[in-house]
Amino acid sequence: MLSQPAQPQPPDLGRRLAKLTSILDVAKAMSAEHDLDLLLPLILFEATKVVEADRCSLFILDRERNELWSKVAQGSKSEIRLPVGSGIAGQVAQTGTVINIPDAYSDPRFNRSFDVSSGYQTKTILCVPMRDAHGEVTGVIQALNKLDGGFNAEDEELLLALGAQAAGAIENALLHEEINRLFEGFVSASVVAIEARDPTTAGHSGRVADLTVTMAQALEHLTTGPYANVRFSAVELQELRYASLLHDFGKVGVREPVLVKAEKLYPHELEGLRARFQLARKDLQLQSYRRRLEAVRIRGDRFLAEIEGEENERLTTELKKLDEVFDFILTCNRPTVLAQGGFERLHELGKLQYSDAHDQAQPLLLPREIQSLSITRGTLSPEERREIESHVEHTYRFLTQIPWTRTLRRVPEIAYAHHEKLDGTGYPRAEKAIPVQSRMMSISDIYDALTASDRPYKKAVPHTLALDILKREADSGQLDKELFTVFVEAEIPRRALHGNKAP
Repeated sequence: MLSQPAQPQPPDLGRRLAKLTSILDVAKAMSAEHDLDLLLPLILFEATKVVEADRCSLFILDRERNELWSKVAQGSKSEIRLPVGSGIAGQVAQTGTVINIPDAYSDPRFNRSFDVSSGYQTKTILCVPMRDAHGEVTGVIQALNKLDGGFNAEDEELLLALGAQAAGAIENALLHEEINRLFEGFVSASVVAIEARDPTTAGHSGRVADLTVTMAQALEHLTTGPYANVRFSAVELQELRYASLLHDFGKVGVREPVLVKAEKLYPHELEGLRARFQLARKDLQLQSYRRRLEAVRIRGDRFLAEIEGEENERLTTELKKLDEVFDFILTCNRPTVLAQGGFERLHELGKLQYSDAHDQAQPLLLPREIQSLSITRGTLSPEERREIESHVEHTYRFLTQIPWTRTLRRVPEIAYAHHEKLDGTGYPRAEKAIPVQSRMMSISDIYDALTASDRPYKKAVPHTLALDILKREADSGQLDKELFTVFVEAEIPRRALHGNKAP
């Protein structure tokens, strides 16, 4: 049996099917687009094509302000806002009914002011409501000037169908924006909390984020080497930025005195030591007065002037030695490396004593003070340094409690590894397999820690010296050598500082 040849479709039916197919295609595209700035032009382009109009406008309903606002309208460069009920679009939003005007200038509802200000001549208007899945009006689409005659019932039906698809897509995009604002607000508040806990590092998290993201963007221009094909999408850059901003959040779990310790002795320890030296001064003076009395008793009053001279000279020498000892201790207290023999002298000074109010001999330097003053690097004891390093664990535990979106799920992992080293000498896990994002953050973190001028326990290191220090760590296999080369050759610090992301 011979098959019948397919019957050609009527021209109108074929055109209608093509438009419906186009609406379905754009619906798929709209559902995948979460950026409102990209979604709205897409909707307008498709609406203009579907109803064969000269131009279109889209207004979103702002229920809180009872206004319609248009972020983008063909033929207008600025945002438009109008009250619900005002103008044709406002009436459609208020009533939820379609308005189809075949002759704009003969309709009293038409406001000619836009035509007057823009020089455009509106002839025909089709304005339809956009409804969400619950049937609620969420905005309106307005088409102007049908290219061939006036808008008909089919145009109304097609624009309503497109509007329903657009309403869902816009709602999703707005929800996506709200989620982004929520995350931005949370991250900003977290950074404020970090800096309030440790004011000495204010701005550090933001600078590390700027440096790291700028370096990630610089990888796009590499054509050779292991990172030639590494590219970060916009959401991956956002993930990297969040991880960089929050990499030190775990410091909220570290004791504040340890966190802000600027010298080897805590302030209260130094004050106690200072008070003991004051007592030692008074003890020297008391011993001097006792010797004066004894000398006068033995040698007689006629030698009083001579005795006074001898004791004044002796007391001055003893007080000078005591002051010199205290100055030496103050030098030891600073986060500097002591000269040769300095630590041995500290232990010798541990033998010094003074007499208290009960004439009991007391040590001038306590064993724990000698131990603290003997710290060879920085201001932290090994126990305190371990407590500071625990901030990475605190950060990871905190970040893993947050229900990150699918695109941001690696934030905890990236932040967790920013103190790891490629040779396995880092912390907290001493792992060698480090995500590239964490490798970049490590370089940025060290550079900013070296060059920051707001640390009370160290002076800022010049840019060139900081690069030399980073180079030594890269050459020794601790930092990623290829990424360090990018950091230097792409001038990441300069570009991050000036916000210039171009090569």
